[in-house]
Amino acid sequence: VEERVTMPFVKVVKNKAYFKRFQVKFARRRAGKTDYYQRQRLVVQAKNKYAQPKHRLVVRFSNKFVLCQIVRARMDHDEVIAQASSRELGRY
Repeated sequence: VEERVTMPFVKVVKNKAYFKRFQVKFARRRAGKTDYYQRQRLVVQAKNKYAQPKHRLVVRFSNKFVLCQIVRARMDHDEVIAQASSRELGRY
């Protein structure tokens, strides 16, 4: 005797109307490069500092060299103020 198992009715939740209103995340968020929650807390300056930018030291490593940058954040982009590379140390 063979028993047939019938699946219950499953409602389709993600229909055409869902995908028409769906908004994709930022490209850097999708790629996993930027955590915007952490970036907001890193970049926001205290209100009593008025319009002063908040600077941070960024260190980037390649296979051969180390690059150190002083960066300030703008609303639309980050701006590198000064940088030094370990490639330059050979001259001194």
